[in-house]
Amino acid sequence: MSERIIGHSTDSVERAAETPDEPMPFAELGMKQDEYDRVKEILGRRPTGSELAIYSVMWSEHCSYKSSKVHLRQFATKAPKSEALLVGMGENAGVVDIGDGWAATFKIESHNHPSYVEPHQGAATGVGGIVRDIMSMGARPIAVMDSLRFGAADAVDTRRVLPGVVEGISSYGNCLGLPNIGGEVVFDPCYLGNPLVNALCVGLLRKDQIKLATAPGPGNKVVLFGASTGPDGIGGASVLASATFEDESQAKRPAVQVGDPFMEKLLIECCLELYAADVVVGIQDLGAAGVSCATTELAAKGTGGMRVDLNLVPLRDPSLRPEEILMSESQERMMAVVRPDDIPAFMAVCDRWDVPATVIGEVTDTGRLVMTWDGEVIVDIPPGTAADDGPVYERPFHEPAGQAALNADNPDRLERPADLRETLLRLLGSPNLASKEWVTSQYDRYVRSNTVLAQPADAGMLRISEVMEGAEPTTRGIALATDGNGRYARLDPYAGAQLALAEAYRNVAVTGAEPLAVTNCLNFGSPEDPEVMWQFAEAVRGLADACKTLGVPVTGGNVSFYNQTGATAIHPTPVVGVLGVIDDVAKRVPSGFVADGLKIVLLGDTHEEFGGSEWAHVAHGHLGGLPPRADLEAERALATVLVEAARRGLLESSHDLSDGGLAVALAESCLARGVGASVELTGDAFTDLFSESASRALVAVRPEAYAALAALCGRHDVPCYGLGVTGGAALAVEGVFEVPVEELRETHAAALPALFG
Repeated sequence: MSERIIGHSTDSVERAAETPDEPMPFAELGMKQDEYDRVKEILGRRPTGSELAIYSVMWSEHCSYKSSKVHLRQFATKAPKSEALLVGMGENAGVVDIGDGWAATFKIESHNHPSYVEPHQGAATGVGGIVRDIMSMGARPIAVMDSLRFGAADAVDTRRVLPGVVEGISSYGNCLGLPNIGGEVVFDPCYLGNPLVNALCVGLLRKDQIKLATAPGPGNKVVLFGASTGPDGIGGASVLASATFEDESQAKRPAVQVGDPFMEKLLIECCLELYAADVVVGIQDLGAAGVSCATTELAAKGTGGMRVDLNLVPLRDPSLRPEEILMSESQERMMAVVRPDDIPAFMAVCDRWDVPATVIGEVTDTGRLVMTWDGEVIVDIPPGTAADDGPVYERPFHEPAGQAALNADNPDRLERPADLRETLLRLLGSPNLASKEWVTSQYDRYVRSNTVLAQPADAGMLRISEVMEGAEPTTRGIALATDGNGRYARLDPYAGAQLALAEAYRNVAVTGAEPLAVTNCLNFGSPEDPEVMWQFAEAVRGLADACKTLGVPVTGGNVSFYNQTGATAIHPTPVVGVLGVIDDVAKRVPSGFVADGLKIVLLGDTHEEFGGSEWAHVAHGHLGGLPPRADLEAERALATVLVEAARRGLLESSHDLSDGGLAVALAESCLARGVGASVELTGDAFTDLFSESASRALVAVRPEAYAALAALCGRHDVPCYGLGVTGGAALAVEGVFEVPVEELRETHAAALPALFG
C-alpha cells in the first residue's frame, strides 16, 4: 500500500473534506483519472485513503466486470425458459432444481494470474475461493473440478508452473475431503506465462434452504468469522486479474493469497450447522476485495446501510492499517448478518467448531456504509456506488487484422499422412491427448464414496442420496463436465464458444444425464485491445445463442481479462461447464468398452473438418481455416437419443468424439478396460479417423439392442452407423492398421511422466 495512503495517522472523512487538493495514489491502485473524478463527484469531496481502497478494488475489472457487462447481458436477454433455474446470475453461484426437493449450486471461476506468480498457493486458494462461493449459497460442497491450461509441455516454465498448480489443487481439495471428479489439462504455447487455472465447485442443498448475499433488517449484527486478517493477498485477485503481466511479474508474489484448508473444512461444517439452526439472515464469503466486497455487496442488497468498526476486525498482524484491512484477501473468511437475539446461538456454534467469530458492526437503514477507525469515521459512502454502479465501458472492437488470412489458410493444403497407424500413436502420445493420470492420480476422486464416474470418464457423476445426513433415499445423481478449445475460438470465437458448450453438453449426455444448466469462465486478453474485445464479444454472442438453442441457461460464472504478456494475448478461451441430472445413477453409461462381442456404433455424421484439429497441431504445428461446424440442433437431437437410450438400458458404453476424432475415441474406449475392437470404414480412412466433426458419439450395444437403438435414432434424425465389434487384444481398422491395446497403453501413458517425472 502506498505511503501516500497510510502516511497520516488517520485519513478521516472530516480530514478529506478539509484537504480537497491532497493528491491520492489512484493510478497506483489501477484506477483511471475519469474513474477517480467520478468517485469525487459521488462523494462531493476527495475520497479518504480507505474509501479509495474500496473503490479501487470494487471498480477493478475483476470485481466490476466493467468491460464485459454490456455483452454479458445477453445471457439474460437470450436465456431459454427453464423451470429448473432457482437462482441465476448476480449471486455467488447459480442454483438449479434437480428434483426430489434437492437443488444443486455450481460455478466456475479463474485464478489465473495468482497461479502463475505462485503456482501452489495461487491454485490452492482458487479452490478455496470457489468452495466458499458454494458454501455461501447454503450448500454443502460435494465435489470440485479443474480446467487447466499451460504453455508448451516441454517449456522450462511449464515444468515450474504445472507441478505447483497440481500440488496446490490436490493438497487443498484433498484436505477438504472433496473429490476432484473431472476437468481438463491442455498445453499450448499461447499460455506460456499466462496459465489458466479455472476451478469449479458443486454443492447440494434442499431447494427451500437457499441463502443469499443480503443484509436486511436494521439492527441486525454483522459478524466476521473464520480466519483472521493478515497482509497476505492485499490487492491479490482483484489487482492481479485486472492488469497484464510484464517481466517484473515475479515481484507480484506477495499479492498472492495463502490458504489454510483445515480452517476451511471447519468453516464448511460450521456454516452448515449455522444454516440448520436458522441463525443466518444473509451471508457472503470474503474473496476478491475481502472486507471491501463483503460489506458493500451485503449492504447494497439489503436495507442499504451498514456501520462497521474496523478496530474489531481480528488481525494476524496488528500493524495493518485500515486501508490494508479493507484490501486484504486473506482466505477462509465469511461475513454473516445475524439477528441480535440469535448472536448467542451463532457464537456457540462457531465456538463448537473452533471458528473465531466477532461482531464488527450492524445493519442500518441510512443508505450509507460507514466505517470507523480509532473512533473516527474513515468511510462514508453509498454502498451501491461501489458494489453495483461502477463504470461500464463499451469498449471499441473490430475483427483482428489477420483474421481473414488466418481463416483462408485452410488445412486442406497440409500433407496427409501415409501411415495412419503412426499418426494415431503420435496423437495418442502427444501431451494434449495422452493420459492425464500423472495429474489426476494426485487428486482424491472417490473420497466420501459418492463418486460414480470420474476422470478419465467424459463427465464426473455423483450420487446424492448419501451426501446430506437424514436425507430421504433417492437414486438421483448429477453429472458435470467442463470443456473449451482455444484453437477453435481463435479461428472463430462465435463458433468456438458454441463448440465448447456443445462438447460439455455432449459429455454430460453420453453418461446418461440430461443437461440442465451452464456456468462459464471466459478467459481473454486485454479488453483495451479492440481485437481482443471483438473475440470476447463474438464468443459471448455465440455462447448466448447456443444456450438458447440447447435450452440450458447460464447460471453464472467469471470473466478473466488481461491474460497476456505485453501485447501477446492467449487464444480466446471460453471454458464452459454443464451440469446434468440422471434419475438413477445405476443406469449411468461408462465411456469405455466393457466386454467382447458388443456392436460398435457411430452416431452422427463425419465431414472433412480439420481446422484447429489436434492432427493439424501435432503433425504440422498448423492453425488455420475454420473450426468444425457447430450444428446445435443435431447436438440436441444426439443428446436426446443418448439420454433416452441410457434410460432404456440400450447402451453398454458411450464416448463423445472430439479432439483426435474417431481414432482417438476408439483407442480410449479400448484402453478403459483393455478390450480390443475391430472396425471397418466405408469412406476416406484419414477423414473418418481424424476429423473432429462435432455432434458425434461412439457407443457400444448388445447385438440384440441395435435395432432398438437404430429405431430411436431414426425418430430423432440422428445418423447411426454400425462400425464393427468389440473384442480381442488389438484395435484393428480393416485394411488400415492394427495396434495391440498394450502398445496403445504404453504410448498413452508415457508422455506426461517423461516430461514431469
